[in-house]
Amino acid sequence: MKTIIVPTDFSPAAINAMHYALYMAQVINAGIVLLHVYQLPVSYNNSDIPLPLVDIGELERINVERLQELKDLAERTFSGALQISAEVKLGDLADELEAMCASIQPFAVVMGTRGSGFVERLLVGSATLSVIRRLTWPVLVVPPGTIFKGIQKIGFACDFKKVVETTPADHIKEWVRTFGASMSILNVDDKKHASADAKDQHDLLHGLLEETRPQYFFIGNPDVEKGIHEFAENNNLDLLIVIPRKHHLLDSLFQKSHTRDLAFHSHIPILAIHEEE
Repeated sequence: MKTIIVPTDFSPAAINAMHYALYMAQVINAGIVLLHVYQLPVSYNNSDIPLPLVDIGELERINVERLQELKDLAERTFSGALQISAEVKLGDLADELEAMCASIQPFAVVMGTRGSGFVERLLVGSATLSVIRRLTWPVLVVPPGTIFKGIQKIGFACDFKKVVETTPADHIKEWVRTFGASMSILNVDDKKHASADAKDQHDLLHGLLEETRPQYFFIGNPDVEKGIHEFAENNNLDLLIVIPRKHHLLDSLFQKSHTRDLAFHSHIPILAIHEEE
């Protein structure tokens, strides 16, 4: 059975992501692990020795109760049809997720984001972006208000550079196969036509992903995030796959520029998968 890990901080965005994950789990017959990671608030009081501000036992009890309430809600929603477990950990979110992923080997980690605009939801230093950078397992980022309605159309943003060494082909094929989705591979740059090298990389990539029966789109646009946004919206994608370290795509999508505001206000979930190693 596949397993989906759902970190939560009990915020509305995190609860929305949980519901997205629950409905997705129902479709693919996966189990759910709810995870809440907390840190102990401390004060230094003019010294170098951290002093806890609350009793650690009481804080743990509160967090366990809150997560149990969330688990109960999830079980009531699906009348006990889903396998759902819950864990509370003291520590760093990325560290705890790394350890849990190594043990469980999940299908995905599903997380929410905050804010009203896409850019504002994923500022540098956020827990979501930190997890995306650290984890080598697929991380699915669910924008606020997004409801799971199935995954029929998947897009993969690719720069057509060193595709054999960097494309997470096994994960991509698993997602396409699991949902029976169509596959669109898009390359956005400032040229109107694909370069000769890009065409060579296209052939190599096709060899990796041939079973997904992909369609290829070369989009001429100097504004990468705008080109991706327009393609995703115009083609009604249900999911966009990106490679975090590939070409700073996450930076361009998730940060606010020093000179202008980005225009990527999408409701499309993004699946971040690191390149093959």
